[in-house]
Amino acid sequence: MNILFIADIVGKPGRRAVAEIVPHLISQYKLQLCIANGENAAGGFGITERVVRELCKSGVDVITSGNHLWDRREIFDILDQDPCLLRPANYPPQVPGRGSSVFRALGDVPVGVLNLQGRVFMQEIDCPFRVADRELETLRKLTKVIVVDMHAEATSEKVAMGYYLDGQVSAVIGTHTHVQTADACILPGGTAYITDAGMTGPHDSIIGIKKKAILRRFLTQLPTRFETATGDIKLCGVVVGVDEDTGKAKAVHRLRINLRD
Repeated sequence: MNILFIADIVGKPGRRAVAEIVPHLISQYKLQLCIANGENAAGGFGITERVVRELCKSGVDVITSGNHLWDRREIFDILDQDPCLLRPANYPPQVPGRGSSVFRALGDVPVGVLNLQGRVFMQEIDCPFRVADRELETLRKLTKVIVVDMHAEATSEKVAMGYYLDGQVSAVIGTHTHVQTADACILPGGTAYITDAGMTGPHDSIIGIKKKAILRRFLTQLPTRFETATGDIKLCGVVVGVDEDTGKAKAVHRLRINLRD
C-alpha cells in the first residue's frame, strides 16, 4: 500500500496546494491513506474546525500536529470529538484529544498513526520514547502498519527516534522545522525515515513567514507581527510504500511539487 505524508501545511497557501495537488497524487501513486501535519494550517499558526473540514474535503484522512496546535483556543473544543485530528501523545493525560489512533485506509486496511513531540529546545513534556513504547503496545495489537509523526526541533532527537523505533513501525517522519532534508531512507529494520518532510506552503519566505518580519525580529529582537507569505507555493512530503502483511516499508519517495499559477 502507498501512504502519503504531507509536510507542515502553512496557512491558506498551503491549503491551496493540498486542494489542487493531492487529488493528482492520489491517482498517480494509487494512495490508500493521506496524512498531513496541520498545526499551522490556519493563518500560519494553529488550526481551526473549519480548516480541519477543508483539509478533509481536499483528501486528507488524518491530521497530525505539534506545539502550535494550541495557538487557537477554539480547537480545544473539538479535540475530543474529531476522529481525524491528533495531538502529540506525550502531553500530560489531562490534555484534551488523543495522540494515536487506527484509521481505515482504502481497501479497509487498518493503519495506526502515532503523533509525538520532541523535548530538545522545546517544552519539557513527557518522554516521547517511553510514550512511544506505551502507545505502540496498543497499536500493534490492531495493525502492523504504523506511521509516526515525530514533531521535533533537534535533528539528533528525530534520528534517535528513527533508530529507536526501527523495525517496530512502518515509518518515522520528522516535522516542525519546515525545511525538507535529503536523508529519506529505509532503516535496517525496515522502517522508512526522513528527518524532516519539509513545508507545504509559500517557499518565498522564511519557513512560511514574510521575510521582512523575520529579519526585523532577528536584527532588533523586538516583538514583530508575523504574517504568512504568499509566493512560490510548494507541496512537500513523502510517499511511503508499505507491505501490508509485515508492516515493513518497501519504498520512500520525497515530494517537492510546485503549485502552478
